[in-house]
Amino acid sequence: MLKEDKLAATTHMNAVQLKVGDMKTMSEYYQQALGLAVLDETAEGTRLGRGTQELVNLQNAPGLQLPSRNEAGLFHTALLFDTKADLAATVLSAAQFDQSRFVGSSDHLVSEAFYFTDPEGNGIELYWDRPRDTWSWSGGEVAMDTIYLDPNKFLNEHLNEQAITGQRQAAADIGHVHLQVGDVATARQFYVNTLGFDETTALGNQALFVSAGGYHHHMAMNVWNSRGAGPRKDTLGLGEVLINVPTEDEVGKLAERLAFAKVENHHTGAELRFKDPWNNALRVAVG
Repeated sequence: MLKEDKLAATTHMNAVQLKVGDMKTMSEYYQQALGLAVLDETAEGTRLGRGTQELVNLQNAPGLQLPSRNEAGLFHTALLFDTKADLAATVLSAAQFDQSRFVGSSDHLVSEAFYFTDPEGNGIELYWDRPRDTWSWSGGEVAMDTIYLDPNKFLNEHLNEQAITGQRQAAADIGHVHLQVGDVATARQFYVNTLGFDETTALGNQALFVSAGGYHHHMAMNVWNSRGAGPRKDTLGLGEVLINVPTEDEVGKLAERLAFAKVENHHTGAELRFKDPWNNALRVAVG
């Protein structure tokens, strides 16, 4: 693939939009379990984040149904923390919240991660990255693994009073977004060959990891629950994935690639809206 057909190296993820059935419960969860603050609240929805950084956009959708486990859609939204102490503080508050479900923790070599599920079944990953110079690359593929990570040992080693009291002030970002899709080959064609992400690793026909600028992954797609899934219906869960690129020129080049691939899109100059083959909505904007 030519350089001009790739996403810019400074491409990064931004706030994930979720369609929710019970705004009160979901807003309380993201505030109390994950330590996010309300940035803006209207009848249509609630935007939450840390500082001025929006992380989650909850959209009121009380008439929609929950998706089934084997449909395409969101696997998890991954919140990235700067330090192990900052991560530990939010893991603790998530674990202590009544409506939070802990589903596991793993050492991925490039990162250490903890997994939860919110009250409407949306997956959440809380993680921190090991320094980039410790990541192992071979032939354009980054070494990642799934090794058991003892959550109690992690908290005992890294949790401190300063991190607990300063939890809500600690920075967090959307590190990556992981989707459920119907098949990996179609995901590769769309996210790598059309959108212009680099493939960083793959697990056969089970999962694909992609990024821009040498990150381990900005997005991932798997078929662990959803192999063979077709286009998703309008349900609760994932509303939209936001990807930021540095310039309008980058947005324009992507619009051309989408047009060449016959992917329907809406291009306003500074932003571009379109859907992947499973009807997952994506927005690419300057930011």
